[in-house]
Amino acid sequence: MIPPRFEYHAPKSVSEAVALLGELGSDAKLLAGGHSLLPMMKLRFAEPAHLIDINRIPELRGIRDEGTKVVIGAMTVENDLIASPILQAKVPLLCEAALLIADPQVRNRGTIGGDIAHGDPGNDHPALSIVIDASFVLEGPNGRRTVAADGFFLGTYMTLLEENEVMCEIHVPSFAPGTGYAYEKLKRKTGDWATAGCAVVMRKTGDTISHVRVALTNVAPTALRVQAAEAALLGQPLNAATLQAAADAATAACDPAEDLRGDIEYKTAMAGQMVKRALSKAWSRCS
Repeated sequence: MIPPRFEYHAPKSVSEAVALLGELGSDAKLLAGGHSLLPMMKLRFAEPAHLIDINRIPELRGIRDEGTKVVIGAMTVENDLIASPILQAKVPLLCEAALLIADPQVRNRGTIGGDIAHGDPGNDHPALSIVIDASFVLEGPNGRRTVAADGFFLGTYMTLLEENEVMCEIHVPSFAPGTGYAYEKLKRKTGDWATAGCAVVMRKTGDTISHVRVALTNVAPTALRVQAAEAALLGQPLNAATLQAAADAATAACDPAEDLRGDIEYKTAMAGQMVKRALSKAWSRCS
């Protein structure tokens, strides 16, 4: 199908984009990579009267090292995450996980901020941002504010981002030495969304887990942090019993929607398997 008519705007700064959002109100949508919004417009699921293209705002792109944290511009594309020597050294999970997102053509256009701000439970960066303890810098008419990833996602296509705000930056704490990490994603084919996915960040002291975060992709109305699984692991070694306890906690928390990728029972079971795989890989990387 062909999208309905809309007016096109191309601001050159964040302040200009915020002003347009304030002027145009709910009739306007921001255009980042476009891989989520444009298909919805073609299907008439979204019919904005105005598109505000933020691709021409240079301050929204780039990756920089600030010592204890890495700052990523919201309009940074997936291929730039993969190639970044800063992320490879400081937060390698993002480089590895980006390789599992869509295909090279999409990764050359799709942005990390667009993936997060859209609020789609099938997108990969929401769960990833939760386990890496990321925070988001949002700019609106009253200036900038910073919100944590954990708690940012409210429901399907619902986040804390207000209609008159632009996501500017993603702040990520640098991994501590010895951090283990993994993102395991089951999908039907290259380029597809996850049937179920699991992101893990872990540290250990001796032979026991001293820090762990577990989050799931596409098995609930939003990215799902599984604190019950974390509680089952903290202070414990990783073995068959603790793996099963974490997987059981994760499947109990799942609330997936049935779709072409599987029914509720299958997607829930696969979430448990992805938890086991991600935890095992993360544990093997701890030192």
